[in-house]
Amino acid sequence: MGTIVAEKPHALCIPYPSQGHVTPMMQLAKILHARGFHITFVNTEYNHRRLLRSNGQDAVKGLRDFRFEAIPDGLPPPEHDDDDDAFQDVPSLCNSVRKNCLTPLLHLIRKLNSSSDVPGVSCIVSDGVMSSGLQAAKVLGIQGVQLWTTSACGFMTYLHCHELKTRGISPPKDDSDISNDYCNTPIDWIPGMRDIRLKDLPTFTRKIDPDDFMLGFMGQEALDCLQASAIILNTFDNLEFEVLSAIACKYAHIYTIGPLPMLGRHILKNEMNLGTSLWQEDSKCLKWLDEMEPNSVLYVNFGSVAFMTNQHLIEFAWGLANSKHPFLWIIRPDVVRGDSAILPEDFIKETKDRGLLASWCPQEQVLSHSSVGGFLTHCGWNSTLESICGGVPTLCWPFFADQQPNCRYACTTWGIGMEIDNDVKREEVQTLIKELLEGEKGNTMKKKASEWKEKAEAATQQGGSSYTNFDRLISEVLQPDS
Repeated sequence: MGTIVAEKPHALCIPYPSQGHVTPMMQLAKILHARGFHITFVNTEYNHRRLLRSNGQDAVKGLRDFRFEAIPDGLPPPEHDDDDDAFQDVPSLCNSVRKNCLTPLLHLIRKLNSSSDVPGVSCIVSDGVMSSGLQAAKVLGIQGVQLWTTSACGFMTYLHCHELKTRGISPPKDDSDISNDYCNTPIDWIPGMRDIRLKDLPTFTRKIDPDDFMLGFMGQEALDCLQASAIILNTFDNLEFEVLSAIACKYAHIYTIGPLPMLGRHILKNEMNLGTSLWQEDSKCLKWLDEMEPNSVLYVNFGSVAFMTNQHLIEFAWGLANSKHPFLWIIRPDVVRGDSAILPEDFIKETKDRGLLASWCPQEQVLSHSSVGGFLTHCGWNSTLESICGGVPTLCWPFFADQQPNCRYACTTWGIGMEIDNDVKREEVQTLIKELLEGEKGNTMKKKASEWKEKAEAATQQGGSSYTNFDRLISEVLQPDS
């Protein structure tokens, strides 16, 4: 008799359709592929088109056993062809994918399962806020796993959103309530999270509207994911030990496998040239950094979703100029909501010899560059982890979602950050930049960031906690009968 060859496991990976979610899901998909999984990576049609424009047709050609598919997000298409990179309103997008993605997702999986060209889908790895992935897994009777792209502390705050209402803390009564000491209300009842205040929780918790969509959505998605076969967190045990222990008391099937970029370096034998950036990356940034002195440059990037007023943009600009330090500033075309990002001509003249402006860049490479001495960031979780992987201290200006708890932990528990006031002023920006790059506190933060980098390296190497947890995830959940 001939030998029976086991069918390859097939993981369908579904990120929430935003850059900060697509990136870690792709990192996870690549390392699953390296461990023998056939991968189908599912973007929305809108982001699939953006990926093609920013990376070229080759970005989605994939490999024989790593393929790309697309499903509709349920939102109406852009009114004009030149709006194809337009900002998608977060609440509208969240509401639409929750209501509209299950049916096309099931249709796609059934099409894949009827094809003789690919193995049957054996598990679904969906984003923590794409519960349609879990629903599809339940319908099909296969393993449904969720990747939460927030920090563990961010995830824990979402699990307790409903309790804020029960305790009468959220929502505030009116604007005057927000302006008094309300935001400093101690929150001492979330397990594993010490010394936090209401202002350290996601911004959704401070909306006056009692029926605010995002508060209900995030709270419900977090609770729903407790029905998953497993929850994957892009963090490592040493970094968030207390809150991870508290989550484990509520839900046992937690797998901490981060930082995913570092884990990938230890598992991937060959670099897979599969683009994930929804904007075209400007590679001249790296050449410019090559000309700079070690630890001299402030890198500035507020992520893929955060936006600001033009006045805040100007305050940041003059804070950078007046610090007299070189900087690399990533300014998305849509960073000023509803308007163009216009910088003063005097600022451009003042900084032309020591500043570089770009619309997007390969951030992981930038933060690993020896010239970068600090990072002015919105505290998104990918950015926070990448700063830790690069051993780079931060100036924190959180915008929304889990960025507030990330900021709090960076500035207190981890000792790698300093916070900039929400109503940013150039004098504060100037002072903090100088302290970060020249001062004693900046030196201390740099040492702490280097220590966390070493701990992240240890966690993701063979034998480390994240590496071991990834192996356990495969053997216990994704491929238990192999």
